[in-house]
Amino acid sequence: MATDTDLRLLEEPTDELLAWHREVAAEHDDPFEAAKVLTDRLGAHLGDDGRVEVGFWTPELVDAGVPAEDVFLEVLTPPTDVDPADTDAREVTFRRERVSLRREGEYHWGVVDGMRAGTRAELGSLYHLVYRADGAWQSIPDPLAYSVPFGPFAPAELYDLERLDETRADRDYFEALGTDDERVSTTEHDGLPRVDPAVSMLEIHPGTATEAGSLAGLADVYEEIARKQRADEPLSPWERNFAGYDAVQVMPVEPLTENSEEHEFWSVLDEGDDELTAAVSRPDAMNWGYDIVVSAFSAPNPAILESGRPDELVDFIAACHDLPRPIRVVFDVALGHADDRGAELLNDRYILGPGMYGKHLDYTEPTARAAFLEMQERKMDFGADGIRVDGAQDFTSYDEETGEMYHDDDFLEEMDLVTQEVAGTEYRPWMVYEDGRPWPREDWELASSYRALIEQHPHSFQWSPITFAHNTPALLTFWATKWWRVREVGEFGGNWLTGVANHDTVRRGTQIDPTVSFNQSPVNPYLGEDYPETLDEAYDNPAAAMLFHCFLPGVPMDFVHANMRAPWGFVRDTDPEWNVKVVSEESNFLYWQVREEDFADPAHFRRVKDLGFDSVDELHTFMDALSAAVDATDYDLSVMAAMLSAMDQPLGDDLSAADLDAYASAWMRDVYDFANLSHWHDQSEERTAARLETREFRHDRSWLRDDLREGDYFTYRHPTDGTVLYYGIRTSPTGDEQLLFAANMEGVPVEVSPESLAADAADDANAPEIPTDGWDPVLTAPSVDEETTVELANADAVVWRREP
Repeated sequence: MATDTDLRLLEEPTDELLAWHREVAAEHDDPFEAAKVLTDRLGAHLGDDGRVEVGFWTPELVDAGVPAEDVFLEVLTPPTDVDPADTDAREVTFRRERVSLRREGEYHWGVVDGMRAGTRAELGSLYHLVYRADGAWQSIPDPLAYSVPFGPFAPAELYDLERLDETRADRDYFEALGTDDERVSTTEHDGLPRVDPAVSMLEIHPGTATEAGSLAGLADVYEEIARKQRADEPLSPWERNFAGYDAVQVMPVEPLTENSEEHEFWSVLDEGDDELTAAVSRPDAMNWGYDIVVSAFSAPNPAILESGRPDELVDFIAACHDLPRPIRVVFDVALGHADDRGAELLNDRYILGPGMYGKHLDYTEPTARAAFLEMQERKMDFGADGIRVDGAQDFTSYDEETGEMYHDDDFLEEMDLVTQEVAGTEYRPWMVYEDGRPWPREDWELASSYRALIEQHPHSFQWSPITFAHNTPALLTFWATKWWRVREVGEFGGNWLTGVANHDTVRRGTQIDPTVSFNQSPVNPYLGEDYPETLDEAYDNPAAAMLFHCFLPGVPMDFVHANMRAPWGFVRDTDPEWNVKVVSEESNFLYWQVREEDFADPAHFRRVKDLGFDSVDELHTFMDALSAAVDATDYDLSVMAAMLSAMDQPLGDDLSAADLDAYASAWMRDVYDFANLSHWHDQSEERTAARLETREFRHDRSWLRDDLREGDYFTYRHPTDGTVLYYGIRTSPTGDEQLLFAANMEGVPVEVSPESLAADAADDANAPEIPTDGWDPVLTAPSVDEETTVELANADAVVWRREP
């Protein structure tokens, strides 16, 4: 067992902590302002002298009348040789100690000695608050923990954050903030630098981006790219899909909910007064990242920490910062909701009630409101350059006077006011909001301006209408019917993220039924020979890439799965209630993402093959029947099982609800493995080189991020004559360069030249005169000749350049 000092409460420092609490309460009439100060010291904090200050907000104990003397900090100290990286369950015996905490109002505080702090090399003491009620011990986790090696449903780990900060490899990067570094803007009114927006950005799902499915695996990718760039070595085709950006947005890296029927990463086996034995393992739950429980939001998700150590998140960030052209790291913050199981970890004051995604959080409760902001600050202090606020339209609160929900823009402003401190440097991050209000109102797609938060915070960015969740470029007439939104990007898209490929749009694309012959545009026949090729071309084609990277304002964002032309869908094994329904809605994934040869590959779909499925067609027949059974039975699993038992399918003629759950679990795990990018490294040399060149074109001309200026022009040719031809002209702010862009966004081949575009524009009284001389092709799609007059097939594009 561990030989740490016995745990004890330090009376005098604890008295000082309580006196500080009373002083804060007396100084602030506004409960929220007081809570913002108090929550800064909640959780467990290691001091320079080895003492640990702990604090919990516990209104539920006060409301229930639990006596203060029945509330304790419980500390579980492991042996020094426990490896937090191990995903295999094993028994660990912890030294168990409890020490009384002191109550002040709705809080419990204490300063203790005898806890071991976790480091890169060693697992630290685990802790939670415990209390006696009805003769039994109950526990309360720390919602503001920095490390949860065995998941948010296990005790948190005391972690040495100061040592982590002092030893990070990118301290110079942060120390340079606020100087002449190009990564930051001029200082704001409070004297703090704000990280400038990126030129272009890549979205990454850490769980499937590498074979390891970890942040360490991603760090390895970027370290190797950096090495090759410094050595002037060529990148592999697949490596190019990660390069050419100056920002990456990682999908949420917060701890996830767990399937209560399948996941047991912390299970108490035996306990006594001085010892506790538990079966523990690093969580291996798979999830797209958005099913968070909010509790332990400050900590990295242990499922994507190959080492089980929070240092891994910092190492990944440092690897990005160390590239010859540093890459900013943007965290995707999903604090707009909590999975239903979040209610098991958070007291009732955090939660307003049920919501669209699980639990609707209560942003009006002063302490909860302050705690959410504190969670954000602590997570971002791992070293993020920017924050993307997921679903800002979902941050709503209840107005008791009107009886209606309203957008809580005051809370979103509080999120914007949070500052970061890393390596001794305080700064403001680049702010990005996803906000499609009035979504989910029926007319949201028409009514949303995607500008509400930009207007409130002019320095901020929002996801554009071309980037929002429901865009489907695999369907014919997408670029024609979306023209009015694309035109908006040109007019005032300088503070928008652009691009059609992201985790949501690709997922939505795979959910389309391509066989529908009414009430939906047909599949674009010009994109590919089959559905998978069509989907790949829809989300990764020269015309779209060059439109957003070489001409339109804003920050283009790509999705690495689309770059790799790899499968992607809705992946999670964390929902015991709705998993079968979610899988049933994914039946069209088989059309769009799975070729016969993919299914035949022994590396793919091993679990559903073990269940007896021998072909894609057989699997699709069952998935269609499953989807129909969901609708016909209003999702009654037992009745569904009886219905499916009557059909000829590999699962047998006596199915149960448990059998359907097992099938859904096998499907989700197979798709998760199928989507891992390590299977999709065999990339086109020509295509990846062209896309990288397109991104570098943007970096050489960062002025393209700004809105179109007087004299610039962007339009589409009409009548279309079977081709949706976008074209336009832009002049650099210094006037030394003009760019002429043309793209066949969809349709039959069309011949274009500066002369033909000038003639077309001449019919528009609002168009400037487009020069016809001096143009040279500076960038073309791979299949386009580098000539002044070119033929553009579907998804081809060209950029000409001239010096006025």
